[in-house]
Amino acid sequence: MGEIKVMREDLRPPAPPPKRHFISIKDVTRDDLERLLATARTFARSMEREVKKLPTLKGRLVINVFYESSTRTSSSFELAAKRLSADTMSIKSTGSSVDKGESLKDTAITLGAYDPDVIVIRHPQIGAPNLVARVTDAHIVNAGDGKHQHPTQALLDLYTIKEEFGRVDGLHVAIVGDVLHSRVARSLVQALALMGAHVTLVGPPALLPRGIEAMGCETTTAIAALGAADVVYLLRMQRERMEEGANFVPSLREYAARWGVTAERLRPGQKVMHPGPMNRGVEIDPRVADHADALIETQVRAGLVTRMAVLYDLLVGAPAPVPVGDPVEVA
Repeated sequence: MGEIKVMREDLRPPAPPPKRHFISIKDVTRDDLERLLATARTFARSMEREVKKLPTLKGRLVINVFYESSTRTSSSFELAAKRLSADTMSIKSTGSSVDKGESLKDTAITLGAYDPDVIVIRHPQIGAPNLVARVTDAHIVNAGDGKHQHPTQALLDLYTIKEEFGRVDGLHVAIVGDVLHSRVARSLVQALALMGAHVTLVGPPALLPRGIEAMGCETTTAIAALGAADVVYLLRMQRERMEEGANFVPSLREYAARWGVTAERLRPGQKVMHPGPMNRGVEIDPRVADHADALIETQVRAGLVTRMAVLYDLLVGAPAPVPVGDPVEVA
């Protein structure tokens, strides 16, 4: 019999699949979003039980790294990991080696040495999550990078809308306010377009980015355009991202008068959403914020189950609906 020759490369183990991340809505499909929403819905049912902790990610490590202030996003990511029984670490730039001048790359390499399964990062610079993905072996979740993307906010907003209306496809959503500096708006416009919704951006001319219609929306400066929407989604003025001395509106008082959403500018039954934090009396009238048609508190609750879904999806990768099983007490 002839000798069988085996090439050296045939003896090498197959290369592992590339790490999956959740960095931008433009990197996902409608099927991805539908799967994540179905997973979140399953986790929401588990939250109705007396014991809410699940053993799903026991032994996994999730590190939350926040270079910007956050209440809702940071707390919901930490709680989401704990509800899935993962170990967690939370790092904030203040009080860390960042104060001593350490670069993001070196911070990421340091954290990567702990062999985390997931790193959740919020950073003021666009592209920061991509850098962390290049220098660590962890799955990366973007919790907001500059004015670029905030994909988990878009996901929780989709979840809120779908739970309220039973669908997203065919709905009309008006996004009102400082679109120019808003990562929330960019992610949400892309997500809504993927899911078949009609999107109108409303705001002062200087705060509507040129060419944003290419993302699948329309723009107008007329606040009266709210009347046609099923959902009115409000954005605050992102003053921390505005260049010093730049005047995008004459004053906050004039902004509130011309583009602030009041009860008089809404029709009965319209749902109101806001990613928080709210500036009452500026982009939103207190009567609107506290009305029964406001879904703002619902969004906060949705943030927990959708972020649980993202962590689960990255680490387990099971198709939806996800059989999470009965919750058990985990020490």
